[in-house]
Amino acid sequence: MVRQYIPQAEVVRERFAEVNDRVAEAARAAGRDPSAVRVLVATKYVAAEHLGALRDAGITLIGENRAQDLVAKHELYGDAFDYHFIGHLQSRKTRLVVPLVSLIHSVSTMSVVQEIEARATNVTDVLLEVNIAGEESKSGLAPAAADAFLDEAAACGTVRFCGLMCMPPWTDDASVARPYFAQTRELAQRLSTTWQGTYTFEQLSMGTSADYEAAVQEGATIVRVGSVLF
Repeated sequence: MVRQYIPQAEVVRERFAEVNDRVAEAARAAGRDPSAVRVLVATKYVAAEHLGALRDAGITLIGENRAQDLVAKHELYGDAFDYHFIGHLQSRKTRLVVPLVSLIHSVSTMSVVQEIEARATNVTDVLLEVNIAGEESKSGLAPAAADAFLDEAAACGTVRFCGLMCMPPWTDDASVARPYFAQTRELAQRLSTTWQGTYTFEQLSMGTSADYEAAVQEGATIVRVGSVLF
């Protein structure tokens, strides 16, 4: 059984403000504009009926891991949030996800690209998920395979790659994760040049509750936090 968290709006508001302050401080330390970084709240452990507390806390961007939970939350709260999909996306669940989100973070298989192409009525923005550390336990494309994958995906005109998503090896030491964030940023810079005119790789979804400040300093434009709030 998945343990659900029952949020209290005032507690979440206070913690969310602290996260935003730390994001801004990390961005300024790296010579970046703090407004270039969005804080996404991962709602995997918040049941649909409790999502109103996040809305009341001033949160507008949420990320969901499971298609069925995304559907349930969207049915209850509609346009109260900007929804992103951040979990592993199965081809057969793509039809549920595409109409409800503004960005899919976790595309790394041609079957999902082709399913988006078949289901989408408009251009769908996605991130290429890269397995930056080559961990067998994690999904994502090997960085060396990115160009061949994008070359094949280019035949699907409604799928628009606009950045990368990564999840480095888990650690409670942000300095250990930081080199993986740097590698992801460098890969995005190279892909932006190689695929100029076809795709952009300006968006970098990287960093979680344990290491989001390091991710911001290495170029993250979206950080995904959950436990630091809950």
